[in-house]
Amino acid sequence: MIHRKYIIALVLGVALAAFAVGASLYQSHVTSNQEQHAAGQSERLVRMHSPVIGPREAPVTIVEFFDPACETCRAFYPVVKDLMQRYPSQVRLVIRYAPFHQGSGEVVKLLESARLQDRYLVVLESLLAAQPQWADHGSPNLALAYSAAEQAGLDMARARADIASPTLEAMLQQDVQDLTALKVDKTPTFFVNGRPLPSFGAKQLAELVAQEVSKAGK
Repeated sequence: MIHRKYIIALVLGVALAAFAVGASLYQSHVTSNQEQHAAGQSERLVRMHSPVIGPREAPVTIVEFFDPACETCRAFYPVVKDLMQRYPSQVRLVIRYAPFHQGSGEVVKLLESARLQDRYLVVLESLLAAQPQWADHGSPNLALAYSAAEQAGLDMARARADIASPTLEAMLQQDVQDLTALKVDKTPTFFVNGRPLPSFGAKQLAELVAQEVSKAGK
């Protein structure tokens, strides 16, 4: 009888141990998948080629999927600029391109050519100021966009050569692949330290940034 009880206890012990090992392996698999998903999303949000405005080592990153022809992007530009002025050492902006409107891809390349000449911000602001003139969604007047960039001091001969290069086209296509994978379907779309806005709006963006700045300061 004692021998039989010993065998039953042994079998139960082995079963419980096997269950514990299986549960641990399952949890490790789930955790690994979650970490891989987070890492994949992080890579798709920020690429090595992405324009960065603000301190590169800032603890809070705003990622904006941006279309230079988008009126709402133009309206949000001063909102984002104000947040960066409010937190000058804590927040950086990473711009990803979402060329949803006709002609936007070429204007993106114009912006990137400005970055190669260290004229990115002044050209960006000039293009946004002139957006109502050039960004007709049905028939954009890209000559006016080029004119706005030139007025901001862009060397147009160099810019046109850069725009024709396959490097800028490859960069643009990477952004399109990433926005597709992340299911971004409108501009502007914001992520703050990887977190999407709970609902769209300037107040919601400011609140999410404030939360992440507070967390970074702890």
